[in-house]
Amino acid sequence: MAVTALAVMALVYFLRIDSLPLAAGAKVIASTGFLATAISVGALQHRYGRILFIGLVLSFAGDMMLIGVSQGRFLLGLSSFLLAHLAYITAFATLGINRKWALMSALPVLLAAAAATLWLKPYLAPYLIMPVHAYIGVISLMVIAAFACKGAGGPTLVAVGALLFFVSDLSVAAQSIVAVDFPTIIWGLPLYYAGQLCFALSSSQSSSQ
Repeated sequence: MAVTALAVMALVYFLRIDSLPLAAGAKVIASTGFLATAISVGALQHRYGRILFIGLVLSFAGDMMLIGVSQGRFLLGLSSFLLAHLAYITAFATLGINRKWALMSALPVLLAAAAATLWLKPYLAPYLIMPVHAYIGVISLMVIAAFACKGAGGPTLVAVGALLFFVSDLSVAAQSIVAVDFPTIIWGLPLYYAGQLCFALSSSQSSSQ
């Protein structure tokens, strides 16, 4: 976790000074960090952890695909993260889903998703419309599933991690799609890696039983 944190700080710094090769190296280290964290807490020793680990691996793949600025790599990265969220939803379901918590969380999450969709709509190239809408739908379901899992007695870390992930993706959208002037990576990347570490830690034997 400490190595991940240091690598994230380095990643943000190298991106700010436009040193892409060094940023790529820092990103590999940071993303390897959440995989190593999951393994170190015993993720591979039980069903929930193994399914969650698949999501982390897909996220790692998405991170690697997003090293670069081509349209093809962006779509591949988006697809990899979409599959990662499906893996997270499946993992949360193995711990149980509380319908009341799902319904309670659905309204604010769907409102946030609708707001994000409207915000991005003027900036979406035609080839991005369907993939981005699909991604927003799946990550919204992931957040709802995380809270429903928490309501069924699952780890609090899944809900925290899901929220951090969702908010961090607004940074990605602002930077990659809207192209805002403010460097949103300053807060987006730390939130993203904090969210992934929350997921990784939730796979420990003590928290997932």
